[in-house]
Amino acid sequence: MRYSLLKTLTCLLLAVCTGFCTSLGHAAGKPKIVIVATGGTIAGASISSVQSAAYKSAAVPVDRLIAALPEMANVAEVRGEQLFQVPSENFNAPRLLQLGKYISDLLRRDDVHGVVITHGVDTLEETAFFLNLTLRSGKPVVLVGAMRPTSALSADGAANLYNAVRVAANRESANKGVLVVMNDEIHSARDVSMRDAGKLETMQSLYGPLGLVTDENVYFYRQLARPHTLSSEFDIDTLVSLPRVDIVYSYGGVTPTAYDALAEAGTRAIIHAGTGNGSVPEQLISTLFSLRQQGIQIVRASRTGAGIVTRDGEQPDSRFDWLVAADLSPQKARILMQLALTRTNDTAALQDILWKY
Repeated sequence: MRYSLLKTLTCLLLAVCTGFCTSLGHAAGKPKIVIVATGGTIAGASISSVQSAAYKSAAVPVDRLIAALPEMANVAEVRGEQLFQVPSENFNAPRLLQLGKYISDLLRRDDVHGVVITHGVDTLEETAFFLNLTLRSGKPVVLVGAMRPTSALSADGAANLYNAVRVAANRESANKGVLVVMNDEIHSARDVSMRDAGKLETMQSLYGPLGLVTDENVYFYRQLARPHTLSSEFDIDTLVSLPRVDIVYSYGGVTPTAYDALAEAGTRAIIHAGTGNGSVPEQLISTLFSLRQQGIQIVRASRTGAGIVTRDGEQPDSRFDWLVAADLSPQKARILMQLALTRTNDTAALQDILWKY
């Protein structure tokens, strides 16, 4: 009788332990990562392995990119979805909105733990910043690109994609905003910019990377202090269109021609990519003042790529009712102004947004 009771208790204990372990194993299973492909050099191919500059962009479908990296299966359950197959210079407002809504839908799913987006490097920083401001989720979203096509000697795309999946699958990546992973570095979408037309280390951040990816692990060393994703006031799910905002690059002897043409074309705002501290030469002052009087917002930014454009410094911005981009590059300031103009046209409110994000 005692033996029978002991046997029964042992069986019950084993059953409970087995069920617990099975449940624990399911909870600790591999994260599910979706790779959303949009094209770019990372999906490029050339007729020669020694041609890293002359190639066809956006030629390799996402399923082939995944099939070439069976090692990713050790990190996560990965599946691919081909949304676009375009060079990134062809990204425009409709494609930005379509991509953002597509990613937002994926992030709402319980069976998606993170998203990786393959993207051309040319405008990757703009797409990343847009998503950083509009995706209302704390799940990891990682953009990745390449400087060499898949067919090139020492192609960087495979390693970049593998590392991007590792970062998206890592729990430490949650709630850090949209990330960019290339060349073993993890960058914030807000700070990162393309700095070189050909080098593998082209993606650089004004304040340095957030972290690194090594053979062994994913390491984070800092976090973004500016609002993003869940703390942003912008929401991709409520956006139906983006207003036109343009950039004019300034130079010695610049004329008002481009500014007047953009005003005639119906722009809502012009980012003046000025020399130095967003300087406006004397021959432009009356034009930009007049355009502001017509209702077009004028934003002074710097073409240097670094540093804060100070308000009422180079120009009397308050008197002219102009705006400054703070430390944002002209292309990042353009993205933020597109979003800001969907909420307000008040100069003071717009300036607060430019300072805030």
